[in-house]
Amino acid sequence: MDIGHIKSFLGDAWTAVENNIDRALKSDIALLDSINRAVLSHPGKQIRPLLALLAAKACSGDGKVTEDSCRFAAASELLHNATLLHDDVADESDRRRGVPTLNSLMGSSASVLVGDYWLVAAMNMVLESDDSGHRVTRIFSKTLSDLAKGEMLQLQKASSGDTVEEDYYRIIYYKTASLFESAMHSAAISVSASEDIEEAVKKFASGLGSAFQIRDDIFDYSKDAMVGKPLGVDILEQKITLPLLEAMENAGERMSKDIRDMVRHIHEHPEYRDEIVSFVHDYDGMERATVKLDRFVNEAVSSLSVLRPSEAKDMLVDIAYYMAKRKN
Repeated sequence: MDIGHIKSFLGDAWTAVENNIDRALKSDIALLDSINRAVLSHPGKQIRPLLALLAAKACSGDGKVTEDSCRFAAASELLHNATLLHDDVADESDRRRGVPTLNSLMGSSASVLVGDYWLVAAMNMVLESDDSGHRVTRIFSKTLSDLAKGEMLQLQKASSGDTVEEDYYRIIYYKTASLFESAMHSAAISVSASEDIEEAVKKFASGLGSAFQIRDDIFDYSKDAMVGKPLGVDILEQKITLPLLEAMENAGERMSKDIRDMVRHIHEHPEYRDEIVSFVHDYDGMERATVKLDRFVNEAVSSLSVLRPSEAKDMLVDIAYYMAKRKN
């Protein structure tokens, strides 16, 4: 996937998104402004606003986007980065996107406060819309609730060690897919898409977001992934994700019970990590998880059948298949 090519295709609409983000974050407090500039200098893939604008173009009758399309796309990126700033505190992360986190440089208070500022900036961006801001505010508010529920459910399951597949899918919907969904659903609303197209875009976004997270969880066991972190980090945080669930399903109940006991006690015995990683490889956890990842991607792509042919639609399909094969 060539992100530069997609941005070039989006043209002035992408420039408007970047300008909206810059405008939303400007502050007359020098420290806050400099921190915001520093965060913006390492933007990551910016996949959510890219998907939002492509969705707007694919859903509109003439391939054009609106000012609201650019506002809502910017809001999705602002909200995403707000959650990352908060996550760095919860996870005590030292690095993100290859650079030290604000949490490591200035402490948890600064990271939380700046994250709050980005969150408010996101909601203010949505409220600038005269036509559909209130409806989209409810959509983004639901995502904020989902994010909190996802973190709490994940904490609960880390403590109990009894995560099953249904729990896992709830967690990844709340923590990842929900924001994909709000970004693309709001984009469809911004171009007055019909109800059936709105629903199709929501299904695509939810499936794509789930696939994105499953791929990340597979990386935690993959020696070939280019993610710049050691294997088994999720296990050290007592997170039972799809590759481990699939390996346990393949291994049978007796071995699964032993593995769950190891996960519960991994804080006292961090050496269990290597054994659990080997278990996932020995019982084909990654391969079995990849089969389910592909299913999410294929179902997501199928949901776009109601959209008329367009270059934007083709790019959405390409991104979906890229999600299944990406290395970082």
